[in-house]
Amino acid sequence: MAGQALKVFWKNAIAIPEAGRPPISFDWYRSAIQSLLEAEAYTWFGKVVAYGELLVGVALVIGAFTRIAAFFRALMNWSFMMAGSASTNPVLFVIAIGLMVAWKVAGHYGADYLLLPWIGTPWKARRGSPQAAEPSPG
Repeated sequence: MAGQALKVFWKNAIAIPEAGRPPISFDWYRSAIQSLLEAEAYTWFGKVVAYGELLVGVALVIGAFTRIAAFFRALMNWSFMMAGSASTNPVLFVIAIGLMVAWKVAGHYGADYLLLPWIGTPWKARRGSPQAAEPSPG
């Protein structure tokens, strides 16, 4: 059955041990995971996680849509940390934040060098657009 590994991970994450601290410190997050378990969302959510990891990894390796990929990488790391799975996630979270902050460099390296001029960027108007014809103030 699909999603069994995620089901086991979620069950372990929401478990409250008799001694010690539970993996999830926040009740609202434990309730959210519990509701996903009750809805059997692991059957499709496992695929979302797997494909998301793959797409983010490929995008970061080839340097395509770096800021967006880094944002989703940070979101996945935050989710794992909230579920009590520290591992290397805090370090990867900091690296993802660094990529988001330094995203303009991606315009000079990787696939973003070709993609950003083609799709346009927020800091520079595309050729032929009304904003490109207007002179800048000052």
